[in-house]
Amino acid sequence: MTTQQVPWSPGTACWADITVPDLDRAIGFYGPLLGWRFETGGPETGGYTQAFVGDRQVVGLTEPMGEDPAPPAAWCVYLATDDLATTVQRAEQLGGRTLLGPIDVMGFGSMALLTDPTEAVVGLWSGGSHIGWEVVDEPGAVVWTEHMSHDQARALAFYDGLFGYDVTDLSAPDFDYASVAVDGETVRSGIGGYGPGAGAQVPAAWTVYFQVRVADDAAARVTELGGTVVSPPEDTPYGRMVLVKGPFGEVFALMEPPAEQPPTGTPPA
Repeated sequence: MTTQQVPWSPGTACWADITVPDLDRAIGFYGPLLGWRFETGGPETGGYTQAFVGDRQVVGLTEPMGEDPAPPAAWCVYLATDDLATTVQRAEQLGGRTLLGPIDVMGFGSMALLTDPTEAVVGLWSGGSHIGWEVVDEPGAVVWTEHMSHDQARALAFYDGLFGYDVTDLSAPDFDYASVAVDGETVRSGIGGYGPGAGAQVPAAWTVYFQVRVADDAAARVTELGGTVVSPPEDTPYGRMVLVKGPFGEVFALMEPPAEQPPTGTPPA
């Protein structure tokens, strides 16, 4: 378990949120599955809702604002920065495209949304009174984030160019993968390439891994609560993992840690 009370270091995965068509349904799914409690903000926040493990914030959920059709539900990962404007400018120079921002968020911090050169959506967050998630590596909290695409080298060059990561190549035959760190400290992120079995239509995306106590029990609970198991629980050197979809088709992963934790900075899959 790691708790945090100050802004995360630049380049660290620090927050995730999701826009869903039915917030009550999302709460009814994620609450029982991950043990979250929820607090909904006032009208000035558009009803933005935060999930907590105990008294520590972990992720955000919201419904679409305005009358425009919302995009398909998907978890969005935010990477920390202490200079949002410069990071956005650098991202555009490296081939990214700004979708939203930079904008100030009522003193909580400032944010931007981008697509990277592989067309995966990623957020940037510069913390103010809201630093991002306050706990990782315990049940209900995030344990890993992962970028997958059909062009791992291009994605890695973009994020490394943006944050100057320490890169550890963990590739194997037919599997391109690297874990990244900042000044030797894990940022709980990996950047990988889809294997030959993935169709060209599978989009580049970030995936969030939430820790659970028992992966098999959590997989069964996903189905009971209206989600779908994409791939059944399987053992990896980093824990027992299951890939699932929530009630709106959003993909995420659940991870039961191994009895003995692997070295920090290594990927779950």
